[in-house]
Amino acid sequence: MAKREKRAAEPQSLSASAVEPIKDLRDWIDRVERMGELVRVKQAVDCQEEMSAITYLVAKQTPSPAILFERAKGYEKSPIGAKLLWNILGPSFRRIALTVEEPPDTPTLELIRRVKEKLKQRKPPREVPRSEAAFYENSKTGDDVDLNELPIPKHWPLDGGRYGGTADAVITRDPDSGYLNVGTYRMMLQGKNQVGLYLSPGKDARLHITRAWQRGQAIQVAAAWGMDPLFMVIGSQTFPKNVSEYEFAGGVKGQPIAVVRGTTTDLLLPASAEFVIEGIIRPNSVKKEGPFGEFPGYYGRPEAGCPLVEVTAVHYRSGPILTNALMADYPSNEQSGFFSIIRSARIWDDLEKLGVPGVQGVYAHPAAAGGFGMTVISLEQRYAGHAAQALALAAQVPGGAYYTKWIIAVDEDVDPTDTNQVIWAAASRCNPIDDIDILRNTWSTWLDPTQNPPEKRPYGSKALINACKEHRHLPVFSKRTTLRREIYDQVASRWRELGLPGKVPEVRAFEQESKVVYHEVGGFEPGKQPGEEGAEKENK
Repeated sequence: MAKREKRAAEPQSLSASAVEPIKDLRDWIDRVERMGELVRVKQAVDCQEEMSAITYLVAKQTPSPAILFERAKGYEKSPIGAKLLWNILGPSFRRIALTVEEPPDTPTLELIRRVKEKLKQRKPPREVPRSEAAFYENSKTGDDVDLNELPIPKHWPLDGGRYGGTADAVITRDPDSGYLNVGTYRMMLQGKNQVGLYLSPGKDARLHITRAWQRGQAIQVAAAWGMDPLFMVIGSQTFPKNVSEYEFAGGVKGQPIAVVRGTTTDLLLPASAEFVIEGIIRPNSVKKEGPFGEFPGYYGRPEAGCPLVEVTAVHYRSGPILTNALMADYPSNEQSGFFSIIRSARIWDDLEKLGVPGVQGVYAHPAAAGGFGMTVISLEQRYAGHAAQALALAAQVPGGAYYTKWIIAVDEDVDPTDTNQVIWAAASRCNPIDDIDILRNTWSTWLDPTQNPPEKRPYGSKALINACKEHRHLPVFSKRTTLRREIYDQVASRWRELGLPGKVPEVRAFEQESKVVYHEVGGFEPGKQPGEEGAEKENK
């Protein structure tokens, strides 16, 4: 697999962005266009499979631009006049960095580190009057609601219907605590004023709906389509179930998120949205939904019943821009790049909260089922069992428990964002018979194609792979071939003079001066490391 990610740099090498925070989707689009990463398609394009086909192919290019379709074929006379934005973030780490309010050229591991710190700076939302929400420019309620006026796309040939708001923010309220959840869930058009809401086991909105139904109550729901992409990033994650994603989004943005009260619901809606629907899910109201081409790159579970939203109102800006997230194989999976950054930051933060020392980086690889399937942890081993502890915890912390199948630990000299280095570590430091453990009956999803028959799918398994040097033999582990720092600096300073191509590659590990001790029985051995007296005795 070719390495697509930038390498890590020292934290002080880049300053945090001093640019005014992104206001809304249109502001975001303007900035992306100035970056040279937006394509405007002015010709009419069919939203039934053609837009998704173009997105699938363009996403495989480097660089991979966002695509704004300005005319939907067959909807030229629609009174709403919507445009559609696809490949919003895609595999572009520059657009992802922009979205989380950081300089576009921030290296991958440094970007993850910064997002991790921003997630600690929660800011409650700020309610503003309805006059400050542009989406209240146009409103329809009751029988006037007709979602067929929108160019809601069909993504894949075998999809069970048309899916709108696949890069949305779905808002529900916990019936017990009253906190607002802002999640990203697929929504299938079921009628002119009905949408189906697919929810995986354990997801917050599903828990809210189930709790309300247990009481025989309906539950209010709203969805914002055409969002600042930060909501897609934050809404994709699992956070504590008593804190709203609005607070985490505010922390990343560096200021409170502006929200407004709904008209047919009492929910707080993102004031910056392009298009908003409000509705209600009545007790035990379900309708068959799916299948849908999902994040693993396969169609999801067979057609099954899902909660049915009765839409009570729609609100929209004139000529709204609707966001669409294609789920596919990498790099055409909209989820993969941004999910990699935010999920990595969440897992790293969880490990820090649990007091696991020595973590140098965490990376959820974007090619692994949209960033879900694999987590790599780089750590400095400090005590016996350290790597095994980090593996087990990373597999089950809230930020990383859902679906992930492969959790790999590497030493601090390995960049977890560099696939080649990770594979090298697995090949040279992992002894499979000793270094692989399996967890069974773990939290998974109906969307996992490896579990058959489908009834098995909510339960999964995880492989914990220790690709670190064996801790008990660190003093005698074969020494890695590395450059001396002074020679690296010497070559780097002459790079252009020598006519060598591109930039000087960054190197994470250098030759370290170490005392070498000779033993008549056993040969040469590195001098003992602090805290390794016992290991030294064993190996003499």
